[in-house]
Amino acid sequence: MVKNKPQHFAQWCFLSLIFAISFTAKALNYGDALAKSLLYFESQRSGRLPYNQRVTWRDHSGLTDGLEQGVDLVGGYYDAGDHVKFGLPMAFTVTMLSWSVIEYRQQITDARELEHAMEAIKWGTDYFIKAHTSPNVLWAEVGDGDTDHYCWQRPEDMTTSRQAYKIDQNNPGSDLAGETAAAMAAAALVFKKTNPHYAHLLLHHAQQLFEFGDKYRGKYDEEGRLGVVKSYYASVSGFKDELLWAALWLYKATDNEEYLMYVINEAETFGGIGWAITEFSWDVKYAGIQVMASKLLNEEKHKKHSAILEKYRSKAEYYICSCLNKNLDTTNVERTPAGLLYIRQWNNMQYVSTASFLLTMYSDFLKSSNQKLSCHGGTVAHQEILSFAKSQVDYILGSNPLNMSYLVGYGSNYPQRVHHRGASVVSYRENKAFIGCTQGYDNWYGRVEPNPNVLVGALVGGPDSHDNFLDQRDNYMQTEACTYNTAPLVGVFAKFSELEVQKELDHSQDLGLVASY
Repeated sequence: MVKNKPQHFAQWCFLSLIFAISFTAKALNYGDALAKSLLYFESQRSGRLPYNQRVTWRDHSGLTDGLEQGVDLVGGYYDAGDHVKFGLPMAFTVTMLSWSVIEYRQQITDARELEHAMEAIKWGTDYFIKAHTSPNVLWAEVGDGDTDHYCWQRPEDMTTSRQAYKIDQNNPGSDLAGETAAAMAAAALVFKKTNPHYAHLLLHHAQQLFEFGDKYRGKYDEEGRLGVVKSYYASVSGFKDELLWAALWLYKATDNEEYLMYVINEAETFGGIGWAITEFSWDVKYAGIQVMASKLLNEEKHKKHSAILEKYRSKAEYYICSCLNKNLDTTNVERTPAGLLYIRQWNNMQYVSTASFLLTMYSDFLKSSNQKLSCHGGTVAHQEILSFAKSQVDYILGSNPLNMSYLVGYGSNYPQRVHHRGASVVSYRENKAFIGCTQGYDNWYGRVEPNPNVLVGALVGGPDSHDNFLDQRDNYMQTEACTYNTAPLVGVFAKFSELEVQKELDHSQDLGLVASY
């Protein structure tokens, strides 16, 4: 019996190894999700595409944008499945891409995706530099949703209006100016070491835009200003959150005390320490501001402002606790039966991705400062917050009742009929024959077949409150994707990719120890 023991032990080790390999094969590949998410931004590019464009079914588009107004507005991003360039969601997209790189630069670098992430950011900021033509003028939109939605055609064939709209001192838009300032300040931090001249240029624009937005206050979507945007990206939260957000990013980028004092002095009047919010989005920035302000408490130089910063932290923790379902019953974020955060019917995944980012980042903050979260439902350790964030990301990638990846192109089962003009029509590079405005509706929109082009890395609107999802092109509430859906996931995927790699290394070392034994 003693003679056979090593043989049985070797067999046990072999079976354990096979099981481990099998389990690992089924594990989610966050590195792959990260790479795919960054590809998506290349699909959304407007303007003249670069030589290293990886999404080959796209071609140049919008090459005369701004021409009628005598300004060069070529470039930037289309926000979703249409061809309008909306300034507010585009700026928030760039802010979140930049924040992802700022928080998780090393993890993105380790995944060999830093260059792609920086290219995605710069494609947006290059456009903002063009759009900010003078200190108090910012071009806010190119095209308009009403005429654009009348047509279903590729961006390369566009025949819709490309009228451009601006904000200025007579038609202010503090919300748009503030978010664009935040995006450029955040991006300046990204480029500070690798391209200091460009970072300095971004900061110059960011500071001018903040001054403009603060001096000439008003909502950008009011009638007589940019009313055409109201049906698409109305500024429901107003402009005060964007001004606080911009000031906080400018403080991070410049270390200039004046910006910090703005965040402290306007904390109450602008709602920074008043609003307890359960969503973070292109419109509502309070949760992001509150989380950022909370992190300042860790630094000795901010202790003199601790009274106000603690109030910011209290509201940040309200948001985190509500996501974890640890607030009072009426103030928790709803969930689907399978556990997905559920804010509203239309494009719910945007709120899931932003929540996943803030939860992941706050978990890191608590871990690094050796603190815990206090909720009405009890004390929460950083591991529990990270675990919940992971559950949301895993749901997105296919750990859900339908085994559906809501990140297009990831895994084997993902939405095939994304509500997206360019993806749903034959590629311009394959067939350059002109497709007219309504011709696309007649010949392509109603097809039951999958889209001819895969919109890799797009995060669609996602399932309903009961985890149901209908993969139809006309089901735009669920099948349309937006740039600001995917942007926060860049940092989150990078974080979980690092953890997965570390877990595999630890597992390999354990197997090595067993084998040597």
